[in-house]
Amino acid sequence: MDAAGAGPVFVASYGPGPTEADLPDPLRRSAFTYDNALAAIALQACGDLPRARRIGDALLHALGHDRTFGDGRIRNAYRAGPVGEGTALLPGWWDARQNLWAEDGYQDGTATGNVAWAALALLNLDGSAPSAGYRAGARRMLGWITANATDARAPEGFSGGRDGFDPAQTVLAWKSTEHNLDVHAVAAWLHRLEGRPEDARTAATARRFLDAVFASGPGAFRLGTTPEGRLQPTDHVALDTQLWPLIGVAAAPATWRRSLAYAEAHLATAGGFDFNEDRDGLWVEGTAQAALAYRVLGRPEEADRLLSTIARQVSPSGLLFATDVPSLSTGIPIGPASQQADFFYFRRPHLGATAWGVLAATGWNPFTGNRVE
Repeated sequence: MDAAGAGPVFVASYGPGPTEADLPDPLRRSAFTYDNALAAIALQACGDLPRARRIGDALLHALGHDRTFGDGRIRNAYRAGPVGEGTALLPGWWDARQNLWAEDGYQDGTATGNVAWAALALLNLDGSAPSAGYRAGARRMLGWITANATDARAPEGFSGGRDGFDPAQTVLAWKSTEHNLDVHAVAAWLHRLEGRPEDARTAATARRFLDAVFASGPGAFRLGTTPEGRLQPTDHVALDTQLWPLIGVAAAPATWRRSLAYAEAHLATAGGFDFNEDRDGLWVEGTAQAALAYRVLGRPEEADRLLSTIARQVSPSGLLFATDVPSLSTGIPIGPASQQADFFYFRRPHLGATAWGVLAATGWNPFTGNRVE
């Protein structure tokens, strides 16, 4: 950030791994919104409000300077580096073989959860800089979600968002447990601040979705629903889906804590946790999430154990590696065009993993803006 000079900035999400001279073209200039939102919150948790606000201001700029849409959406990624005065730049690369500028459909898209995370970053910053327009930005982002992702099919909730290239993007009809938790946290936060009934209704809708996708038999949260609206089976789950409801919902039901026990029984790996149940490596980001969950739930010894694991994954750059193995499977596809589980994490320095590590170490809950006592 300092090398980028002053002013709003987006931070690159990844650095080259130990065996790489450089990143693949689609990642080289990519600053994922989710990672940057987390970085802004983590910097604030460390007391570095000026740098946190540089990312927050970049998100606000992107909100008002999209190249195609003016409806309050946030893209899944932006081009890393200083943010100028004009249109918010999206990632891309020159494809010499095809002799054209190429972009990635997912990065150009708008996932509901990523919009919500951008809003959470702004709400965290609003507590320290209430006159900076962050709350208004968060409200506009939530407005995009309610206008474009509300899905009345049972279980009612908020669908996945948009995918693909401008201007004819694909509507994502599935609903994600993780996304609905994010939406609940944003709406509940805005309702606490302003008391608007529409925010209470949005928070309640997302909360009912969480209740619907909690499988009481195994005590685990499903991934969500299929595009057709059917509940996902519980033979494949994800770690973050088991953890976030425990720290993102006020007065969460005691029975939900079974999801942490489920993660311990089915997703644990040496010293920490994997993304999914195949246990093919350590997911550093998720292990940090679990450390924070343990802190929130009053289990500091388990949190410290996981923080010790995380501390062994610091790359030479200072960022945490995404994983301790060359590649870590998630069991899910990258996007709707994928016909296979092709989303992997690689052993690369990762901004998002680092931010979650900071949040766990400082005890900062990104869903509420409160520090764990």
